[in-house]
Amino acid sequence: MTQTLPNPDGLLAEDLPGPAARVPRPVGTVLVTGAASGLGRAVAAAVTAAGGRALLVDRVPVADGPEGSLSTVADLGDTAAAEDAIRALVERAGGVDAVVTAAGTDRCGGLGDVPAAEWEQVVRVYLFGTAAVIRAALPALKESRGRIVTVASTLGLRALPDATAYCASKFGVVGMTRALATELAGEVGVTLLVPGGMATAFFDGRPDQYKPGPDARLNDPADVAEAVVFALTRSNGCELREMVVCQSTEPSWP
Repeated sequence: MTQTLPNPDGLLAEDLPGPAARVPRPVGTVLVTGAASGLGRAVAAAVTAAGGRALLVDRVPVADGPEGSLSTVADLGDTAAAEDAIRALVERAGGVDAVVTAAGTDRCGGLGDVPAAEWEQVVRVYLFGTAAVIRAALPALKESRGRIVTVASTLGLRALPDATAYCASKFGVVGMTRALATELAGEVGVTLLVPGGMATAFFDGRPDQYKPGPDARLNDPADVAEAVVFALTRSNGCELREMVVCQSTEPSWP
């Protein structure tokens, strides 16, 4: 079952007097997409280390997840199937306290050079897939007064050439998250995470021109994951609406 704070009277923490309003939330049961590698894997580990339970979602099986975790396979590019998989996983877990949408993909190149199907797949995974995961988990999140952390990018605020699919999808995540925070205010907490470049497999297999340079300094995804857990555990009524987490020499921010 989910691990939310006991509150038999149904009061919000901000309605309570004194120090009780500042009690950190337990991390609880957290659904993480892209959990097989990179930031998603780091978030799942950080959630578990903080005493929570991770629900792992990826397009490939996650065979070595943290202790106590549950998992499912879902391709976020197929939104209908993804919603079915998310609902089934949440039901199997007995509910959910938070969702972190860390799944990722990319296809670099000029707009005229990238095949339309590959370009659109990037948008489907990042934007439509993020919406599908949240939509499927939303009834349970409202029941637990839970939290959502969407993962955008510094390139969701600043555009670069040969990254039209990535920028389109990440700019979309920024706009959707800001609208969602307004829509769900007082019901579900919403945080927009804007990470800079991280030392993950995300850049593997790319042409050299689209890889970080030899002197590039990238964030450890574990550091970003700790920031995610911090956002998830703020007391009820306190939200980190937006946070940029990047290496001190990140060239794409500000």
